Amino acid sequence: MNRPACGRVCLYDQSPVTDDFRQSVLTGLARRPRAIPPKFFYDAEGSRLFDAICACPEYYPTRTEKALLQRHAAEIAEWVGPACLLIEPGSGSSDKVRLLLDMLRPAAYLPMDISRHYLFETARQLGREYPWLEIHAACVDFTQAISLPFAPPAVRRVAFFPGSSIGNFDPPDARHFLRRVAETVGPGGGLLIGVDCKKDRQRLEAAYNDAAGITARFNLHLLARINAELGGDFDLEAFAHRAFYNDGPGRIEMHLVSLSAQTVHIGGASFDFEPGETIHTENSYKYTITEFAELAAAAGLALREAWQDEEKLFSLQYYEVAT
Repeated sequence: MNRPACGRVCLYDQSPVTDDFRQSVLTGLARRPRAIPPKFFYDAEGSRLFDAICACPEYYPTRTEKALLQRHAAEIAEWVGPACLLIEPGSGSSDKVRLLLDMLRPAAYLPMDISRHYLFETARQLGREYPWLEIHAACVDFTQAISLPFAPPAVRRVAFFPGSSIGNFDPPDARHFLRRVAETVGPGGGLLIGVDCKKDRQRLEAAYNDAAGITARFNLHLLARINAELGGDFDLEAFAHRAFYNDGPGRIEMHLVSLSAQTVHIGGASFDFEPGETIHTENSYKYTITEFAELAAAAGLALREAWQDEEKLFSLQYYEVAT
C-alpha cells in the first residue's frame, strides 16, 4: 500500500492487478451466457464517459438525486451528525458529495474507486476546493472486502453510496455488499444510499439508450479496453449496444450484441460468436422503498428516513446499523 503525503490529501494505491481483469474477462467469455462484471467499465475513459451519461437529458437518476441531496441536506446532516468519517465507495468524480460537505463538515472524507488516475486527480481537485477537508483517497475494488486505509478511533463512520450503484449487484450480492458496509461502519454507523425506483418501461429504457449514443459508447468502450490492455482484437463495429427492462427480476440489462458470426482473440484464447449472441455487461435493479428496506434489513441495516422526488423516480435512503 502506498501512502504519499499531499497536504491534507493522502493517496492510497491498492489498485487491482491486470491479472484480475484478464481472468474475469476470460472466465466471463468462456461461459454461457457470456458476461463481464460492470466494474471493468471504469478506467479513466470509462469514468469520463459515465460522467457524460449523467448529463444526458434522458438520464434522470443523477439530476433527481442531486435535487434530493440539495433539498434535504439539512435533514441528512441531522441524521449523520457532525465530524464523521465519510466513506464513499465508487466515488467517481465525487460530484454529489460536494452537495453535502459544507453542511456535514466531516472529520475526514475517504473516497474509494477502481480507476486510480481518475480518483487521484479528483481527490487533488477536491482538496483545492475544500482546503479545510482531510481527504484519504483509496484506489480499491470495493466490490471485494472493504479495507479502510484510514480509520481513526472514536470517530463515527458513515458510508455514502449514491447513484443507484447498488442496482448493479444481483440481490444476493447486494445484500452481501450491504452487510460488509454495515461491518465497516460498525455499531452506531450509518449509510446514505441512492436507490432507483421502479417505473414505466419507456422512462427506464430511454435512460439507458440516450439519443446521443453516449451509453452505447460507454458499453463498447469495455471492448476497447480489452483490446488495449489484454491484447484483444474485438472489432467494435461488429458489436452493438442493447439495453432493455426485464420485468421479471425488475432490472435494466445491458448487453453487447454480436452483429455477425465472428471469432475474437485475447492473447492465446479464442471465442466464437454467433450472430445475435451477447455479452451481458451490466444489470441495474430497481426497487420500491419497501423492497429495498427489506433487503437492507437482512444485511443488518435499519431504515431511518427516506426521501423521494415528486414523480417518485428515485429515492435517497438513510440507514443505521441495527443494534
